[in-house]
Amino acid sequence: MSNAVRKAGEPALDGTTVAALRAALTATAEEVVRAIIEEVPSYANALSGRMGTTIRRAVRTALGHYLDLASGNPTGGDAGDAAYELGRGEVRDGRSMDALLSAYRVGARVAWRCLAAGAVPAGLPAAEVAKFAELTFAYIDELSAASAAGHADELAARGRAQERHLEQLARDLLADASQDVLLASAQRARWQPPASLTAVLLPAAQTRPAYRTLAPGTLVLDDLPDAAGVLLVPDADRSRLLRQLTDRVAVVGPARPWTRASASYARAVRARSLSPDIRDTEEHLPELVLSADADAFADLRARALAPLRPLPVATARRLEETLRAWLLHQGRREEVAAALFVHPQTVRYRMTKLRELFPDLASPDRVLELTLALGIPAG
Repeated sequence: MSNAVRKAGEPALDGTTVAALRAALTATAEEVVRAIIEEVPSYANALSGRMGTTIRRAVRTALGHYLDLASGNPTGGDAGDAAYELGRGEVRDGRSMDALLSAYRVGARVAWRCLAAGAVPAGLPAAEVAKFAELTFAYIDELSAASAAGHADELAARGRAQERHLEQLARDLLADASQDVLLASAQRARWQPPASLTAVLLPAAQTRPAYRTLAPGTLVLDDLPDAAGVLLVPDADRSRLLRQLTDRVAVVGPARPWTRASASYARAVRARSLSPDIRDTEEHLPELVLSADADAFADLRARALAPLRPLPVATARRLEETLRAWLLHQGRREEVAAALFVHPQTVRYRMTKLRELFPDLASPDRVLELTLALGIPAG
């Protein structure tokens, strides 16, 4: 800290002057503290509290070190360390640097007035007064810079720590941790739980850019398996969210209570495994339901469509398509014909054949089984 100050003012004060100023050091420090508390609103109530003690100690330390520098006999201590800690303390107390910089400006003005009032009667030559002023304000500039560095470092450290806590919260949510674990994790991350979270699955490279466009409180992870990332969006307006993601390769899961965000994520993952073209899982619920247990669905198809198995492959496929259309259009022959691009008489012929193969085709249980079996066209 002292190199630039010494260069600015060299040793500006002789021993007699320094001794006179040291004698008034306590009074000068009190004057500076009073002025700061009167003129800087953030410190208005600090005189009797912990901050008042901190301010007094910092002012006395700074003035004492300044006089050491000004006399050309710096001590081993460095007021820059105290200034750095003051900057960090402002972050801990929830203040920006504005208040502290204002305090430095007020302190510099009052300290200069008091010190000059003592230096001139003590014999400081008029020609040295300008050099003394230069030394004073160079010193204050260095203290300000040290405090700004402490403030920035503390903010950065806190930002990194909170980012790690937010990432851990996201991992706990995806892992379906217990409510107690999730509440503790949210508290550590200083994250206010919303009513719901919606999982958005994206390629890892697109995750952070998308994250910066979404609502505050969105949680992000971009190091999931298969080069994937996920966003957990609080209380999302679904239509708006889908519009925001229009140009991205995204799969949007359902909104779920925030402690059940894992269910939204799981559905998005399953939808992506079904098709790369799915964006909104809520538009593909039948496919998701029928694919939830692939083995069970395969067994259901095999049993329900067993009467078609002995037929030639082409014939079986045509009858399966006809049966699916008949179920979807509730037996309305004209609509079935239009869907299949065939003549209604063709539909009548095929349905006669199907009723022979499925004698209980009118049974509700058989209709349900066939509807499920034919819910997803055969691949």
